[in-house]
Amino acid sequence: MYLYFSVAGALTFFPPDPPLYKFTRTLNGEILPDNEDEENDDKDNDENDSSSSSSNKESKPNNTNDPEEATNDSPASGATLEAPPEIHPAQALTERALLMRKRAKKRNARDALDHSRGVTYTFVPDPRLSSPPTSSGTLEAIKVPHLGKQLRASTRIHVACTIYRIRQDRVTDQTKTLIYSHGNATDIGAMHFMQLILAKGLKCNVVMYDYSGYGESGGVSLESNTYADIEAVYDYVLKNVVKDGNEKSIILYGQSVGGGPSCYLAAKESEVGGLILHSAFLSGMRVLTSNRALACLDIFPNLTRIKKVCCPVFIIHGMLDEEVAFAHGKALQDAVPDDCRRTPWWVRDRGHNDITDGRVKVLEYIQKMKIYFESLDHD
Repeated sequence: MYLYFSVAGALTFFPPDPPLYKFTRTLNGEILPDNEDEENDDKDNDENDSSSSSSNKESKPNNTNDPEEATNDSPASGATLEAPPEIHPAQALTERALLMRKRAKKRNARDALDHSRGVTYTFVPDPRLSSPPTSSGTLEAIKVPHLGKQLRASTRIHVACTIYRIRQDRVTDQTKTLIYSHGNATDIGAMHFMQLILAKGLKCNVVMYDYSGYGESGGVSLESNTYADIEAVYDYVLKNVVKDGNEKSIILYGQSVGGGPSCYLAAKESEVGGLILHSAFLSGMRVLTSNRALACLDIFPNLTRIKKVCCPVFIIHGMLDEEVAFAHGKALQDAVPDDCRRTPWWVRDRGHNDITDGRVKVLEYIQKMKIYFESLDHD
């Protein structure tokens, strides 16, 4: 049992908290208050039983230096304080999961109401982030509901997306649209700078989205939800972004854990235009061990799925990567069908998260991406 929870902990999603952006909500020209918690307080209080209240009391920090916070159970001044008992990783994961589900319930209900009322959104990045380059295109903030995954509208997950569209007069039959699935401990706020770099450098549309449980998205962070997330985004892009609904103009881009949903969709949608894997792994469990005895606990089986793709594949991996070993990138490259394989970019002096750090590396990155894009038009 402990081994199971250790594995689960290692493969759990960790969205930034707080998120590195927000969506302001507007209805009929008026900005709505961000009162998600307040709207549900009374309902939550009714649902709490005595055992949960007791649990909350026990978990509350006991600051004996503040008389207003002291309780009858607090030791007298000068008494020896015992160190609080350590929380087992399994218990910590369980408590975290409960908090995430409570948040998801509130977020899903509010998003469903917003959707029915026609609420619109505006993307606001965290002011601490670097200012992105200027652009002549447009940025749209939306929430895309999962399609057919939930029967009740009140529990349907809505996926937060930002869509950068190049100017309409620059759109051609060769214009591509990237659907970017980001890494684990980041969100579309932190990725906004790269969104505009890619759009300007490649003259393409770029769609960033947050997985369930991340940022402004509803739901809980689960492997299965990431698949539904990218399917919903793909369907929206196909109907509302790409020219003439051309699937071949859509390129899936997966960075690190984002390689999971990207490989899943590329193997499922035979007409998708391309797949880029950036610092991706063979599977979640293979990051921890090459022993297949625990294969039943594995997530994101990218190695299996990449063998089934029908589109050109470009793999990027840092040779100094200590989080997802370089061997993962090489093995994925070897598994790509021969007619889909493109020349990879093995980045000699970079690791897992720094491949595009610095102006020189960004320019090299964009140049490699351009070469890949040009290969798509020659197929």
